[in-house]
Amino acid sequence: MDIKIMSWNINGIRAVVKKGFTDVLLIERPDVLGLQEIKITNESRDKEDFDFPGYLEYWFPAKRPGYSGTAILTKIKPLSYKEGMGVEKFDIEGRVQTMEFEQFYFVNAYFPNANSELSRLDYKLEFNQVWLAYVKKLEETKSVVLVGDFNVAHCEIDIARPKENEGNSGFTKEERFDMTKFLQTGLLDSYRLLNPDKVQYSWWSYRFYARDRNIGWRIDYLLISDILKKKLKKAFIKDDIFGSDHCPVGVVLKI
Repeated sequence: MDIKIMSWNINGIRAVVKKGFTDVLLIERPDVLGLQEIKITNESRDKEDFDFPGYLEYWFPAKRPGYSGTAILTKIKPLSYKEGMGVEKFDIEGRVQTMEFEQFYFVNAYFPNANSELSRLDYKLEFNQVWLAYVKKLEETKSVVLVGDFNVAHCEIDIARPKENEGNSGFTKEERFDMTKFLQTGLLDSYRLLNPDKVQYSWWSYRFYARDRNIGWRIDYLLISDILKKKLKKAFIKDDIFGSDHCPVGVVLKI
């Protein structure tokens, strides 16, 4: 059986719904979809009554209204579901959701942005450390599929202007080092595994017509346990889908 898994930083559920989100669901038909930056509280969402037929919905908003938050839409009923990693300063921002399916854990994450002045770099590096320990603990039980906006371009191929961005948020040596560390533990970058030399991006600034000019960054990833390598059929970036400053990314696994 093939399972299509996708991830998308939607930069606000209200905004993306107005820009054709439901149509994307109907066309792409992911079995499991991780969303980041939902930017809505449960109270507001209940009042606005979003409806995505055929999907079970799991929402994990930040305590702060209009900020951060994650959600999972799934056609497959999970064996279990968990919010957070057990660390309050990360969990209050709604950054990590975990679902257990029969053959793997699915972890949806919105990694912190280090900010333009790098004021949250230490916060992000601590998040990275806690997240890695958390997913490796899960991996002791079964395989993991890890999706989300990692807020880092790993290598120069993953960013349109690497030299100009050296040391900037999302392309600091510390953030890139941590991404390398994730992969050194046996996790695989699914897209780069199947597209080793392809230049394609998943995020573009709203400034200076960056998307029109394709001046972008690849900062959205799906990492998988090494044991799932033989089950990976496709890995893709849907850069023709609009509605956010990010585009969806995904994989197809033969389970």
